[in-house]
Amino acid sequence: MGERIGIIAGGGSFPLLFAAEAKKAGREVCVAALDGITDKAIEKDAAAAAWFRLGNVGGPIAFLKEQGVKRTLLAGSVPHVSVFGGIVPDLRGAKLLFRLRDKKANAIFAAIAEELASDGIEVASSATLLEHLLVKPGVLAGRHIDSATLKTAAYGWKAAKALAALDIGLTVVLRDQVVVAAEGIEGTDECIKRAGALTREKGGELTVVKVARPDQDMRFDLPVAGARTLRVMKESGAATLVLEAGRTLILGMEDFLAAAKETGITVLGAEDGTFGS
Repeated sequence: MGERIGIIAGGGSFPLLFAAEAKKAGREVCVAALDGITDKAIEKDAAAAAWFRLGNVGGPIAFLKEQGVKRTLLAGSVPHVSVFGGIVPDLRGAKLLFRLRDKKANAIFAAIAEELASDGIEVASSATLLEHLLVKPGVLAGRHIDSATLKTAAYGWKAAKALAALDIGLTVVLRDQVVVAAEGIEGTDECIKRAGALTREKGGELTVVKVARPDQDMRFDLPVAGARTLRVMKESGAATLVLEAGRTLILGMEDFLAAAKETGITVLGAEDGTFGS
């Protein structure tokens, strides 16, 4: 086997995908999982796994060091509501939180990365071994995009980038160059559902734009998209999904493209805010 690589795994399919791809590439995967958050199925592709409560910082670091891990990923979702309480940190976690002035997700992840680095463990890009799943520029699926939708997408790009710069969310949902919903603490799919509920009686197709932060750190909180989001879009009356190329991961490309065909949703990868006409 090749290099041992670690993953501090949150929820969702991202950690499962990485563990499977790493194993396929001949890496031994050591998983520091979160009780009640990480899918237990991750153990299937793990060379070693240990479970920790949210807020325990010292335990996962000690586990990865014991396993001889020199590089690790931070991958998967953690319920945003947890920032408002319910976390009982260990001593190392409490010290980390105490010295943070900014309690937003990116600042917390950066602080955890510093803690890992102080113990000789590098935090690698979230796209490690998954580069083939990064969104490419151009139409990934679906029909030709008309000029009106392109104008809406261009406006949505600016709005989403402004939202992302403030570390509020990464997604906006629009109709006819009007932002119907902006992502907050609820996440992308719930934002789309909210937009659908607001416009259901009014008709018209919605456009969803999801971007990376202007200063996106590829090590953590990388934008992701999967088949589930396409199905939520279909149910909510959205017809076009715009994703930032090179900085957004597709979770399960085969399933994603199959869902795009099934739902009839057009998916566009964009490198900047210029969409043409």
